[in-house]
Amino acid sequence: MADRFSKWKLPVVRHGKFTKWHWVVFRPEKFKLGPRTDIGAFTAIFAHHGVEIGEEAQVGSHCSIYSVSTIDDTKGRVRIGKRARIGSHSTIMPGVTIGDDAIVGAHSFVKSDVPAKATAYGVPAKLVGKRRA
Repeated sequence: MADRFSKWKLPVVRHGKFTKWHWVVFRPEKFKLGPRTDIGAFTAIFAHHGVEIGEEAQVGSHCSIYSVSTIDDTKGRVRIGKRARIGSHSTIMPGVTIGDDAIVGAHSFVKSDVPAKATAYGVPAKLVGKRRA
């Protein structure tokens, strides 16, 4: 089986400009991206207070990741762990940590932490399971 990440390179990320794969970061100087990650098209990352995505993580298309919210005046670093998977059209709010190997279902609104190896989904996202291995 071919490794689709065998030639993975850190993408060029410029403030407010789409990457080659059509996702965008605001305040890229506060954005950390681990190797071999996959971010879907039309995802927007607002890294004003820091966003860190771990290696081999997957973020679906049309997601929003906020480290600042003007709706409720919250702010805080967002951390998405190694090998975590975020389903398409999901929203991650400020201060949230999604643990290593966690799964967030599509169309979820995540306003609280998701532990490592846990599965969460919904609006708001709720924990529905945790894997042992």
